[in-house]
Amino acid sequence: MPSIFTRIIRGEIPSHRVAESEAFLAFLDIRPIRPGHTLVVPKMEVDQFFRLDDGILADIMRFAKPIALAIQEVTGAERVGAAVAGFDVPHAHLHLIPADSMRDLDFSRQAAASPEELAAMAAEIREVLGR
Repeated sequence: MPSIFTRIIRGEIPSHRVAESEAFLAFLDIRPIRPGHTLVVPKMEVDQFFRLDDGILADIMRFAKPIALAIQEVTGAERVGAAVAGFDVPHAHLHLIPADSMRDLDFSRQAAASPEELAAMAAEIREVLGR
């Protein structure tokens, strides 16, 4: 059975996409820790992040870098933290989280965002990426 992320990649489940390549997709987390919290996933379904092929592991970070910089610009956060957990969905993924302190990386602070909030944030991030 495909993971929820595979279903998002295929377009079977709606998402607020911010960037896409042949190998990766970045979309907003529907339960962000902070607005702008983005998930970066390989299109290839691999359960654990550090089980990714070394080349794909390097490529996902190169793909994520401009997205993180755009998130930082849009949100005004001091930094964008990166986290790999992988317990909720059995599909490798990288969390990009706008942060002003370590407290901003606390997953217990996740809360649902409205579709309108997510759409507006995704549009802002895409606009910065499009420059």
